[in-house]
Amino acid sequence: MKTIFCFGEALWDCLPEGNFPGGAPLNVAFHLNQLGVRAFPVTAVGLDPLGRELVDIVRRWGVRTDFIGWHPTLPTGTVAAEINAQGDARYTIREDVAWDDIPVTAQLLSAVGSADAVVYGTLAQRSVSNRLQLEKLQQASVNTFTVCDVNLRPPYDDHERVWKLASQADLVKLNDGELRTLLDDTRERRSLEALARLFATEIGVDAVCVTAGAKGAGLLHAHEWHWCDAKPITTRDTVGAGDAFLAGLISRLLDPHTAPRECLQHACRLGEFVASRHGATPLHAER
Repeated sequence: MKTIFCFGEALWDCLPEGNFPGGAPLNVAFHLNQLGVRAFPVTAVGLDPLGRELVDIVRRWGVRTDFIGWHPTLPTGTVAAEINAQGDARYTIREDVAWDDIPVTAQLLSAVGSADAVVYGTLAQRSVSNRLQLEKLQQASVNTFTVCDVNLRPPYDDHERVWKLASQADLVKLNDGELRTLLDDTRERRSLEALARLFATEIGVDAVCVTAGAKGAGLLHAHEWHWCDAKPITTRDTVGAGDAFLAGLISRLLDPHTAPRECLQHACRLGEFVASRHGATPLHAER
């Protein structure tokens, strides 16, 4: 069984339909676990009812909670998400919460050295504390496959920081809007393949994955560009669809016998499934 550590936020997505467990790294860990991967969220919650409920749910998922810290003073994170008619979400993210101060313990540093992959997002790097803790994690996993999940969430979207974080990874995943924003191509002068190749060259990585919503997704892997068209679905909300996509992609890329195009197709189908359900963590058994 593969082992993956997912560093970043754990929170409650407050949607019109109710409150759902969320946070990109936690969502990725959930879906990896559903896919038969041993996934450890590395995050923090508060010593409050929301924190206890969140950890209880993660345990019921069957996801390991060894490295979910309990913050003594900061509250559990929440995000207010407004969903438009197309199912797209707009987020208001609470500040000064437990996941802004994620602990990296000696036990974690010992365990991560033998991991198959480490996933980290850009949002959690809004705090100085987390940036320092991620550096410790990276130093302990220097020979481990690393994935940077770009999430440009204003005002926590410092481009210089995102470029740096992306350059430290083996695989970078981002959506088409984020890619065009980072490369200042908002007028869509170039194709996604051209932009992905430019981005990969600029940061010196071998793999870049770009999601494009209802159009599909592309993967630049070992200098080859692969594309998968999206299948039509009835969208409920897109919260967590990109996280499910990433989990599906990683789970297959870690298998050397699976072709990159097949990895991409698997990721697209899983992302579409989540977008057709409410919340970020529907059970795969519903597929």
